[in-house]
Amino acid sequence: MKHLAGRAAALLAVLAVIGLLPRLTHTDPARTILHARYADRPPTAETLDAIRAETGLDGHPLRLLGDWFTGLLHGDLGTSWVSGQPIAPDTLSALGVSLALMGVSLTAALLTAAALTARTLRRGARHRTAAPRAGTAAAVLAALPEFLIAAVLAAVVAVRLGWLPALGWGSPRHAVLPALAMGVPAGALIGRLLDDALPAAFAEPWARAATAHGLPARRTARHALRRTLPGLLPQIGLTVVGLTGGAVAVETLYAIPGLGSTALAAAVAQDLPVLRACVLVLLLLGTAAGLAAHLGTRALLGPALDDRALPALVPPAARAGRPLIACALLLAALFAATTVAGLLRDPLHLDAAARLAAPSLDHPLGTDSLGRDVLARLGHGAARTVLTALAVAATTLVIGLVMGALRATALTETANALPAILTGLLVAGIAGPGPWSAAAAVTAVAWAPLAAHTSALCAQERAAPHLAAARALGAGRLHLLRRHLLPGILPPVVRHAVLRVPALALALASLGFLGLGTAPPAPEWGRMLSENLPYAERAPWPVLAPAAALAVLGVLTVLTAAAVRGRTGRNATR
Repeated sequence: MKHLAGRAAALLAVLAVIGLLPRLTHTDPARTILHARYADRPPTAETLDAIRAETGLDGHPLRLLGDWFTGLLHGDLGTSWVSGQPIAPDTLSALGVSLALMGVSLTAALLTAAALTARTLRRGARHRTAAPRAGTAAAVLAALPEFLIAAVLAAVVAVRLGWLPALGWGSPRHAVLPALAMGVPAGALIGRLLDDALPAAFAEPWARAATAHGLPARRTARHALRRTLPGLLPQIGLTVVGLTGGAVAVETLYAIPGLGSTALAAAVAQDLPVLRACVLVLLLLGTAAGLAAHLGTRALLGPALDDRALPALVPPAARAGRPLIACALLLAALFAATTVAGLLRDPLHLDAAARLAAPSLDHPLGTDSLGRDVLARLGHGAARTVLTALAVAATTLVIGLVMGALRATALTETANALPAILTGLLVAGIAGPGPWSAAAAVTAVAWAPLAAHTSALCAQERAAPHLAAARALGAGRLHLLRRHLLPGILPPVVRHAVLRVPALALALASLGFLGLGTAPPAPEWGRMLSENLPYAERAPWPVLAPAAALAVLGVLTVLTAAAVRGRTGRNATR
């Protein structure tokens, strides 16, 4: 009951902020309605007063918000300011489309995660070495932008090969390409987290006993999944919500009338009733997904959690080999050299005679659609995008650890239910567009997956017998936190945060492209992708350069984390 009250309070707070957005941004809803319905009429005081009286906007904002909540209890979501039509039919229709797309995308994500963890499951079930791996493939897939995958699939599979439709919604064939575009990066992240947890399960005594007694490898793998999935169920629940409401770019690219594209269109048009209804649906979906994840965790680990008989998952010591360290150093040197070479060039110089020029001595990575040097824009974009992403990653890591330790489930589900683009529009509407607004918008929602991961690990660690034994021996709270809780929670959550750095960089750049971050023509990787995507068939290098940079950034972060973990493991075994 306490959790339900917290979720309801968080939901009402977000809806109140959206309802009061005109007052916070000092915008007049009557002007929005006038522009949408009567574009040919001048915005005179009499006209605006007549619109306010007709739509009931002449009352106090708090009274209007109360009237909306009253109508909500009767199943009335309100009336659109733009179209003047009831909101409920269109919102429910968009929800149905998004849920169908989410189901197919989740299937693709789970298949991707299964493919990435198959080797660890197979080797661990046969009691072979199943040490944590660097996860290079998962890092590359997780770092690829969704809209870039969607654009490539549409251009190659739909347009050139003609195998599947490129636009619209109406048959199962329309869901294949957008589901792959969204499911592959999400599945890569889930697969990386699962692959990181499985070796600890296979290193437990029960796994060795199962192998010694001849238990089939398939059953051993199934028990290992049951042991590790509770820590990932909250993350999967958040992925469900993200695939439903966070598919704004993919839905827009494929012209899919889903909930994400509907909410974005409403935010751009300042149609706050529609935006408020979409956010309400997303928050309710987030609450349902969180409750389902909680029930799933209780079903898998209920008795062990209640009896505090759940041993902590301790991964086997991993040693970072010299090839791994050498590869990390080589990639870091290559990344740094490319950035420095780009910083020495002018990213704003236009050469109309060299538009979309191929790579040459003068332009090592070619030029973009306006004749600007791609290497220069890549280097200057790295200085902006990557450094900001690292700062946001550190901030979200701290917030996620604190919120997860406090088990702020309601806030976590609420933050995850809001797509970064919509949050960026809200923050920009209140504080104005700019790089700090984009960073604040991404930070406001990016901590939620880390908090969910932390909360799940905390629940398992608190149920471990060694914690009760230490408490019985007189250990204080600080000792328990430093010696027992943090060693089991901090390493996997930090690796999770590291894996999200490329996604944070892309989210920041995407907000910049929408005009909510650094103003153009400042170079940003996401803007480079979006600006040059229409010319990808004629000149792919302006698109491949930032996409490859994001992939290299993802691989570099994972290799660095693996190398540090390996040296830590080596020192621990000495």
